[in-house]
Amino acid sequence: MTEKESVQCALEQGFAAAAVLDTDKIVFDPLFRRFCEENLCGQYDANYSCPPTCGSPEEMKQRVLKYRKALVVQSVWDIADYTDEAAIHRAQEGHNAVEFRVAEAMKARGHDGLLVGSSGCRLCDPCARKEGLPCRYPTLRYSCMSAYCIFVEALAKACGMPYNYGAARMGLFGLYAFD
Repeated sequence: MTEKESVQCALEQGFAAAAVLDTDKIVFDPLFRRFCEENLCGQYDANYSCPPTCGSPEEMKQRVLKYRKALVVQSVWDIADYTDEAAIHRAQEGHNAVEFRVAEAMKARGHDGLLVGSSGCRLCDPCARKEGLPCRYPTLRYSCMSAYCIFVEALAKACGMPYNYGAARMGLFGLYAFD
């Protein structure tokens, strides 16, 4: 699959924007880990895909840099208010569902890779980690941009995508790293 075909695949699946970027152009900042540590999502140390269980900032960075390219995707959602956690949760689930479809299409064309979602993994509710059990889906589990310490605003700029949408719209980002 060419880069152009990858972008077209993402757009056909419903993303508002998509671009392919060399992974060495992604800006990582370990200081973003503090947002996970604030635990606003309630998943810190409670989900296999979230810190600290997912890996250190450097380990997460190296997982992405193992691949040469990243298909960066963006979805845009209308929301009434940024404090509406239920609406944000639905948007993240919708975004990640489309990311899974794109990842499957990429894999079907010989591009195994790494999915980075717009939120932490929600394949199980609750995560098996909360029950002291092993991950039920270790090959499907995904972590979010924050867990990888990806500077999303810089990523959006590098891809020519808007980052801020104002009070009533929200842009979500993810990527699929591949060779």
